[in-house]
Amino acid sequence: MQTIGDVLKKFDPTQDKYVSREFQAFGVHLAESLNDTKHKSLYIKLAKTMPRILLEKALSFAIDSNAKSKGALFMWKLQQLKKEVKPSLIPSSHEKK
Repeated sequence: MQTIGDVLKKFDPTQDKYVSREFQAFGVHLAESLNDTKHKSLYIKLAKTMPRILLEKALSFAIDSNAKSKGALFMWKLQQLKKEVKPSLIPSSHEKK
């Protein structure tokens, strides 16, 4: 987890004008790391709702591979990790936020 100071040091108001929270910055980081900026909003939503440890494990797995579509591999690995984790740790899509 990054501190607020670290996020603010990297914040560029001309480029990151819509990023105001840490989970948004992490979602953008995911999209850029996976070369899938077209689906940036999906990664921001995942960063907001999913446990960070699962996202980081799936990201590490996808980046270390030689896959053509790292975004698809990331999503596959994330589904696999969700199945392994206790259901109480992952928020349901039906819960109020």
